[in-house]
Amino acid sequence: MCLERQAGFSIIAAIFLLVVLALLGVFIASVTGMQQSSGQLDVLGVRAYQSARAGMEWGAWQVLDPNNNLPGVGGTANLPPCPAVSTNLCVLGGSLSSFAVTVTCDATINAPTTEGNRNIGAYKIIATACNQPVVGTCPNPTPAACPNPTPAAGYVERELQATFSKCKDPTAGGPGFKCG
Repeated sequence: MCLERQAGFSIIAAIFLLVVLALLGVFIASVTGMQQSSGQLDVLGVRAYQSARAGMEWGAWQVLDPNNNLPGVGGTANLPPCPAVSTNLCVLGGSLSSFAVTVTCDATINAPTTEGNRNIGAYKIIATACNQPVVGTCPNPTPAACPNPTPAAGYVERELQATFSKCKDPTAGGPGFKCG
């Protein structure tokens, strides 16, 4: 009986091991890339939320008129009107400068009403912030607007809604005409 020496088995095992390690490396690189992309979208989501919140605060300031000095209604017992039907804000600074905010206001909720001698108005404000506005980046001759119906990859949008009410008492002393 003659034993012949067989060769080549170890090279097959080595090639198999290299293929398995290469696939494992590709999988790890893929997961790392997805994790980085997810983290970037999380940061953009927080920035979009803060942009929408800034828009909400701007809208609230316009209708609540805390200093009672809006043109046309400041110093009077008249309720402030909503700002334009839709206002596009492009003046955010710092890390929010890549976002556009569209603020809409509706003052028809319980249309301005009267309780006793007090004028009461309710305002619904919606602030929508996005990083890829419809027209483009801010500032543009045509204002950028959100939401974008055909966004590209990496699009982030946040929308906040709030209802505010304002009360003015014509019988109270000016200039505030504050309700009691």
